[in-house]
Amino acid sequence: MGGAPARRTPADYAVSGRRAVRVTLVAAAGFYLFRYGLDRPVAATYALFASVALGGLARIPGTGRQRAATVLRLLPVCWLLVVVGTLLSVRTWSAVVGMLAVGFALAFAAVGGPRPAGAAPGLQLLYILPSFPPYAPGTLAERLIGTSTGLALFIAAEALVLPEPSPPPYRARAAHAARTAAHCATLLGAPPYTLTGPDIRVAWETSWSLRPLVVPEAERPAGPGVRDRALAHTGLATRTLLSRLAHLPVPPDGQPGCEVTAVLRAVARLATATADCLGTGPSPVAPYEELVTARAQLSALSAGPVPAGHPATGTARAPDLPPAVLRRHAAVLEIADAALAMATAADLAVRGRHAAVEVPQGRFWYAGTWAPILWWHRLRGHAGRRSVFFQNAVRIALALTAARLVAGVDTLPHGFWATLATLTLTRTTMDETWHTIRLALVGTLAGALVTAGALSLAGTHTAVYAVVLPVWMLFAFTVGPVKGVGWAQGLFTVLVALVFAQLAPPTWRLAEVRVLDVLVGSAIGAVFGLLAWPRGAHDELRHAAAELLRRAAEIVVATGASVAGGGAVAAPSGVPGSLQRAVVLAESAYAQFQSEPTPFGGAARRPVPRTVDWQATLMAGHHTLWGSQRLLAPPLTGLGRVAAETVSALADRVAGRMLLISAALDPGADTPTGRIPLIDPARVGPVAEPPGAPRLYYATVSWLDSLMTDLTRIARGGPEPGQGPRTP
Repeated sequence: MGGAPARRTPADYAVSGRRAVRVTLVAAAGFYLFRYGLDRPVAATYALFASVALGGLARIPGTGRQRAATVLRLLPVCWLLVVVGTLLSVRTWSAVVGMLAVGFALAFAAVGGPRPAGAAPGLQLLYILPSFPPYAPGTLAERLIGTSTGLALFIAAEALVLPEPSPPPYRARAAHAARTAAHCATLLGAPPYTLTGPDIRVAWETSWSLRPLVVPEAERPAGPGVRDRALAHTGLATRTLLSRLAHLPVPPDGQPGCEVTAVLRAVARLATATADCLGTGPSPVAPYEELVTARAQLSALSAGPVPAGHPATGTARAPDLPPAVLRRHAAVLEIADAALAMATAADLAVRGRHAAVEVPQGRFWYAGTWAPILWWHRLRGHAGRRSVFFQNAVRIALALTAARLVAGVDTLPHGFWATLATLTLTRTTMDETWHTIRLALVGTLAGALVTAGALSLAGTHTAVYAVVLPVWMLFAFTVGPVKGVGWAQGLFTVLVALVFAQLAPPTWRLAEVRVLDVLVGSAIGAVFGLLAWPRGAHDELRHAAAELLRRAAEIVVATGASVAGGGAVAAPSGVPGSLQRAVVLAESAYAQFQSEPTPFGGAARRPVPRTVDWQATLMAGHHTLWGSQRLLAPPLTGLGRVAAETVSALADRVAGRMLLISAALDPGADTPTGRIPLIDPARVGPVAEPPGAPRLYYATVSWLDSLMTDLTRIARGGPEPGQGPRTP
């Protein structure tokens, strides 16, 4: 029975063993209490399957206490599923319609984050069990009692039995990254005004630690609420800040200027205060206002004429400063903006709508929005065929509906097992589904042979099954998750036989029925795996990333034209726009892409660069949004003819490069097939600086240069998962 991972370690068995002990204790206690203590076989069945559903089938991330808290919040949902499943089982057509609606809703709930996604399979099982005959609404109270008892015991066991060490939460990771940023800013604000190689390496490693790929699922801020959105925003802003600090050029004359030094020192103090805020400290209001003031002084210094009485009066103005100095000023102003965004997001993450730091609109559109509306935005954003969440929900809902229809129309014996097989064996790609089914069938056949032999030898001696059940359950839930799907299906085949042998007189034909049901469920899973988006997220990620770059190109061109023309264009505010939605879809596709194997024997249908830094694509989308909102904040002043032409030309060049990379990621039928350089050969150095250009010019050029850096990373490819970050 294959399916074993390439490498198994004692730690893997230790993790599955702890979970197996808890599930076995709960399932056996609930089952024996009702089956032999109270003679309530219905309650015994529901007590056992409730604990198996949420403890064995579900994959709720986190520690035992975190899983216990999740299941406690899901108790009303569990009760509702049992009630609805019981009432709709009166007719096959009503059970089928209910399976379609409930199956889609539970699978689509994955948009709410890793915990709803991990709980969905277990919740599906809690609905599948009562939706099959017999139609017995008179046993509803007994079903609810069994379910409630099993879940209550499961919650207690998860919280108290064999507790697990907690990984550092995302807030602690973000706080550590903020302290690293404070250290880097302190070094840049003092002689020799630069970072050493080890300092840059630490900055990039710390930034890498905030990537969702390396953060445990339970700690990822992926929910639609204000605090989760703000915490994810904190991570993005902190990563941007670290990147900007690592790339800050050395002062051209060896002296950074007192205004630049003041900004960097204020950034260091704000980063330290932000780290404290993410722990148990107060809101970073005073350091935030200090950085706002220091940033305004540097901005006025670089902007041109200085009003009388301004703190920068008497200092050199923009036309008097050399271009290299103005470019560095623009880079320092971007560092300040990233630090301000980090502090605002961190305060929102800790205090929600009670944040004390001033929250600007646009970038933080969600700050004053109520939770139901944020959920609506999340659901609406994924309610389309381009969302992998929507695709997965449609696939599993149709497969479960077909399984329920076949079981009802053909009166399939133990049709519950066929539907359960469909649920557990359907994957997001056809390759993975077929591979899983082959292993599952081999495992089920082996388990059926063991079952037939055991039932023939033990016969109707129920005491034998009662003694063997907990031992086998402990073994199955320890070995199955580590050895793979083949072992899991084989061991589970014997397990269900041991359970049902204590509920009704057993015969060896129970093993035959189990094989038939798994075969039917596997066939249904294979059909819908082939018909409904058989390549999973592999194609969808390419399309989503290409769409993101196309939307970003539109914004780059529009922003460049607005800055060049000096138009009073307000930054977008309110609900997120098309680029924000493209970023969300690309992020979800990338998250699923990480868990999928190479498609169809490793051969893609379309030519795609062999290595693509998908994270750089996502960051390019965020940097486009943030930079555009910052540059278009009114009032906008004219750049002058030469500077305006330079900005427009550079914006067009960046947008064109975005379109070229998007075409390479997701080529159309009329896309040229010739080899086109994805890295702009003309961008080998800074553009010629127009004389007398104002600060807005240098801020815009700095933003476009950072986008070009992102595009270069996309085209060259990034580090493979597990290899760690690359130094600049």
